This record gives sequence, structure tokens and C-alpha cells, in this order.
Amino acid sequence: MTRVKIQTTLGDIVVRLYDETPIHRDNFLKLVKEGYYDGTLFHRVIKDFMIQGGDPDSKGAPAGKQLGTGGPDYTLEAEIKPELFHKRGALAAARQGDEVNPEKRSSGSQFYIVWGQIYKEGQIAQLSKQMEMQAMQTAFNKLAMQHRADILEMRRNRDQAGLYALQETLIAEAEKSVKESGKSYGLTPEQTAAYTTVGGTPHLDGQYTVFGEVEEGLEVVGKIQRCATMPGDRPSEDVSMTMTLL
Repeated sequence: MTRVKIQTTLGDIVVRLYDETPIHRDNFLKLVKEGYYDGTLFHRVIKDFMIQGGDPDSKGAPAGKQLGTGGPDYTLEAEIKPELFHKRGALAAARQGDEVNPEKRSSGSQFYIVWGQIYKEGQIAQLSKQMEMQAMQTAFNKLAMQHRADILEMRRNRDQAGLYALQETLIAEAEKSVKESGKSYGLTPEQTAAYTTVGGTPHLDGQYTVFGEVEEGLEVVGKIQRCATMPGDRPSEDVSMTMTLL
């Protein structure tokens, strides 16, 4: 079992790194051993959501400096596992958005710890439906791109009937592809149990690599996420950290 102590100005947090995500585990351990994180800040804090750190540019950063773009000169291959999800206390890798990072590769150093919220059963059911609808929309958009030339031609000719017929065909094909994929777009019983008891951020599942979890000091995470912040979500009073292996 691999554990790391994150000593912050508001208390200590102990995280356990998952063996199921060896690329992220080994990279995090390498950086900890190098002292890479020592003196860095939790530079982005959003109440009821998460706390983010790991930007080397945050070391000694003056007040008001924009942070969040620093890191080593590499990214990490995504290790997104359905069974490792964003429950409260989850340790995950930050990354750039899909528009510039479709492979969902992780930052080489920046990470976040989830806080989130506790959901009601009805909210979970609604969320599961939204996830399925999002999958349908993604499949529809992909098919529409394949028929882009046809769609432009119909629009030029003001062929509303043709556009409507094609739309109905693509919707049916999208629904079929989602169903035949065999993927479950709802939440698993394990996810539902976690999100309705301890809480978390289920909308991030499948999008970011979760590679560990808090074993001790969750109350410290709670304290940090409640910090007063400035524009840009940086705490008004710096929350710095050092890390050691246990």
C-alpha cells in the first residue's frame, strides 16, 4: 500500500495511491521524492466542489498572480477506470479540456481532491438519465459530422423535408449505437451508495483519472474548500503544502 502525507498550513492529509493506476501512482511518487510539491499552494479552491494544487509556478507566487498552467514538460496517459470514481476524498489528476486534449491526458503534476455534495436518490436518477442523453447527443453529433456535406446541400436547397428525415435517421442510429455499445451510462450501485452518503462529484466520472483517495484528514480538505477566495479561486490566505512518503 502506497501512502503519502500532504502537510498543509491547515492540517495534514494522508492519501492512498491506487495500484490500478500505476502510471499516475509512479509519477506522483517520483515527484514527491524529488520534493516537487514542497512549497506549492492549493491554488484553486471551489467550495462544495474540490481543492486543486500541484502547479510549480505557485511556489512563492505573489498575491494576484494567475496560476494553474504550470507543470513538467509532459502529460500522462489517461487511466480512467469505472470502478474508481469521484467520491468525496478522491484524488484525481487535473487536465486540459477536451477541445485541445481529446485523449483526456492528465497534467504531469496538477491534482485535485474532491469534496462535492451529497445527492438525493431522485437527483441521482436524474443524473443517470442526463448521462445517457449526453451519450446519445455525442453519438448524434459524430454521425452528423459524417453527413455534413449532405446537410449543407439540403440547407442550400432549403430541403426541410430531407433535413427532417435525415435527422430522424441519425437519432435512431445514435440510439442504436449507444444501446449496442453495451456501456451503462447510469451510475453503478457503488457510485449511488457513495454519492448519496459521503458525497462527491459524479459529473466528473469518466472524464478525469482518479488515482487515489484520502485515508486521513478529510476534515482538513473540508476546511480548505471553505477558505475565502479571490477572483480566480485562489485562497485569500495561501494554503501551502509539503509531501512525504509513509
